[in-house]
Amino acid sequence: MAAPLAERMRPQVLSDFVGQAELLAPSAPLRVAYERGHPYPAILYGPPGTGKTTLARLLAQAPGHRFLALSALTSGVRELKALEDEGREAETQGLRLVAFIDEIHRYSRAQQDALLGPLEEGIVVLIGATTENPAFALSSALLSRVRLHGLKVLTQEELIQLLGRALASPAGLGGEFECSSADLTLLAELADGDGRRALALLELAADLAASEGMTTIDAVLIQRAAGGRYRRFDKGGDLLYDQISALHKAVRGSSPDAALYWLVRLLDGGCDPRYVARRLVRAASEDIGNADPRALTIALDAWQAFDRLGSPEGELMLAQAALYLASAPKSNAAYKALQAAQRDVATQGTRPVPNHLRNAPTTHARSLGHGRDYRYPHDEPEAYAAGVSYFPDRMTPSRYYEPTDRGLEARIAERLARLRLRDAKED
Repeated sequence: MAAPLAERMRPQVLSDFVGQAELLAPSAPLRVAYERGHPYPAILYGPPGTGKTTLARLLAQAPGHRFLALSALTSGVRELKALEDEGREAETQGLRLVAFIDEIHRYSRAQQDALLGPLEEGIVVLIGATTENPAFALSSALLSRVRLHGLKVLTQEELIQLLGRALASPAGLGGEFECSSADLTLLAELADGDGRRALALLELAADLAASEGMTTIDAVLIQRAAGGRYRRFDKGGDLLYDQISALHKAVRGSSPDAALYWLVRLLDGGCDPRYVARRLVRAASEDIGNADPRALTIALDAWQAFDRLGSPEGELMLAQAALYLASAPKSNAAYKALQAAQRDVATQGTRPVPNHLRNAPTTHARSLGHGRDYRYPHDEPEAYAAGVSYFPDRMTPSRYYEPTDRGLEARIAERLARLRLRDAKED
């Protein structure tokens, strides 16, 4: 049985590799490592179909090296423990083991730590591949021992080059089929940056053509092969986080149209709408806060409405919330205030609660001074006890919250300024 077209078209030399021009520039580390035959520990990360496995195999072709491929989906502790033995055996033969581990982010932290010994001793050159962001998916100990290289999705021109080569190559379709420039462009568009998918679509379209006695691959066959529009989206990978980041930043940047675009992209790609709702709630507090407190209520209401209606009806509520949040006045004052307070708590230790702020529910507590000299604000003008400190004793009061001059916060800022003037008069 013939191997899939994508496997048959896998480059045997780096000069045949399509894409990643910046990563493989003449003076780039990976290019130098390939040309000198000295692969080094690395993590290749990027979307599916960008050439991570192929690149790892090409690097391992260097003379004096042995290649071993593992997948974190099918291997575990036993295989990882055997890796060191494999490395030592290769050493006895004057070789160095290059271990390629696909989906390396699937390993637990303990399994990732099992790779550290062979890496430290230099008996194994680890090349891992992942669709995740390594900073989040891999342990810091492992990251400190490898170089990170990000691969980008293939451009439409690169995909067309890949498809044209597959049509003509004896290892591919051997010139048995024709495909117009327009139809190659259609294939590239449907592949959406994924080289493996582009070749799989071409192969399926060729099989359909052959089954009907045709030698031309046209748009009708390509659409049948695709079976519907495809979106390159990984529900658990970097593309999710990149797109949700784009939505959040469009909201923060007060661009309702862009916010709606990214919302639709996420939903169209298969993202859980509840995850989108959760991020909108976060944005309502982080980027709008007290400039318009209604934003948080609207975001929560949209989440609840979606839970009641489901998809597709509930998607309208998410769209309404995204548009409102993007259009609302912006303030990150609450977010910054929280961070500043967290820094103080982390650095200043556990300070006791002052007596006047302590709870005094019993006679014994009151005898210890709890609640003594407490001034009840509602008995004071404007319900404010001027000059009272609510911070721990011997701690310099900090000002974490600085309201902006936008939306409701402008009024909040005016009131706080007035109350601080009263504090100053008490000093």
